Amino acid sequence: QVQLVESGGGLVQPGGSLRLSCTAQGIGFINYMGWYRQAPGNKRELVAAILNSGETNYVDSVKDRFFIARNNARNTVYLQMTRLKPEDTAVYYCNMPSGSLYPWGQGTQVTVSS
Repeated sequence: QVQLVESGGGLVQPGGSLRLSCTAQGIGFINYMGWYRQAPGNKRELVAAILNSGETNYVDSVKDRFFIARNNARNTVYLQMTRLKPEDTAVYYCNMPSGSLYPWGQGTQVTVSS
């Protein structure tokens, strides 16, 4: 059974940084993965994706601030978040960027506030 486990969230001041981790259990490899976020009252949105080729894609609101990477040996995908803004506050999840989704993990809360 596939299980996605997100971690690394927390409370950070505006302008700060965080690194989120997504570990995939029950999956042979995670070459193709994305990070989503959902703020209260908003729909879940895909903010970053890494493709099989290694190409990365970002939504405009996080471009040049967030960076997605993977470690195949650890079956882990990371989201390095820099220059965080209050509007980045949300629960962050990892999952397939398109196609059939895995069961959602519990997510990790990121709160950007002074």
